[in-house]
Amino acid sequence: MKSKLSVVAKHVGVSEATVSRVLNGRPGVGSATRTAVLTALDVLGYERPSRLRGERARLIGLVLPELQNPIFPALAEVVGGALAQGGFTPLLCTRTAGLGEASHVGMLLDQQVSGVVFAGGHCAQADASHEHFAQLRERGVPVVLLNASVEELGFPQVSTDDAVAVAQAFAHLAALGHERIGLLAGPEDHVPSRRKLASFTEQYALRGREPHPGWVAHTMFGLEGGQAAAGRLLEHGVTGVICASDPLALGVVRAARRAGLDVPGDLSVIGFDDSLFINCTRPPLTTVRQPIEAIGRAAVSLLVGRIDGAPTAPGELLFEPELVVRASTGPAPRR
Repeated sequence: MKSKLSVVAKHVGVSEATVSRVLNGRPGVGSATRTAVLTALDVLGYERPSRLRGERARLIGLVLPELQNPIFPALAEVVGGALAQGGFTPLLCTRTAGLGEASHVGMLLDQQVSGVVFAGGHCAQADASHEHFAQLRERGVPVVLLNASVEELGFPQVSTDDAVAVAQAFAHLAALGHERIGLLAGPEDHVPSRRKLASFTEQYALRGREPHPGWVAHTMFGLEGGQAAAGRLLEHGVTGVICASDPLALGVVRAARRAGLDVPGDLSVIGFDDSLFINCTRPPLTTVRQPIEAIGRAAVSLLVGRIDGAPTAPGELLFEPELVVRASTGPAPRR
């Protein structure tokens, strides 16, 4: 009776020694040959060594903080599609009641995933627990972070340039005559929001001014958070608001209407992301578009390179966003 090594070797057209090297994780085998040997094991019905089982479907974890914000399903579609084109299977993980990010990472490690992509969540929160990232690093699992994250994590990042996004939005409002421009950002420990705030302050400085403390507000992401925080900005007389997400911007629009204000007649509002259907709101929302396709595909390319052993130094790839002007911004009101 032929041995497993000989059957697999004949099927692939390589030597038994090559098959043995693959099964034992030894060097000296090209990636194409290695993939062919592992595929032959599956086709011929042989059990893979436990160390290689996670590669059966070449599993990749995609960890998202939520799916209510349309930007995250959009990212999942781009990243998942790019992974599938590369022969990988994405495993989508989102935060649910009783099951947090660390639990998801534990399950992904049990599945012996080939890599993980994080888009937001704990990696972008300075005050959150980061122990599960240390686990991934210790296990040698390739990781790529989508959008600005805590630098100390030491993983490569692919981000939309938050500083440019705010500069574009600020310049648009300033050109419309707005002088009391506000910023509605996410939580204070949220790294992309910190970058937006730094750029916001810089834009005022470039014009020889400082923003009033009441023109900046932090809140939880979501329409409700935007609506609740908008009142504080309106109390301090802002005529234009730059928001850190589209749902926040829609919350500001709702708050303005309930206060009897017209958008954009009394208040101009700018979002961030250019989420699905955001051009169908009333009024259609002016927003800063994230280059989702570009950053999603770049993240996958970077991750696959790390999986294949390409040297990748921790760092950040920055992609420039695009201001999309619609009907939620207009000339500053005369007062």
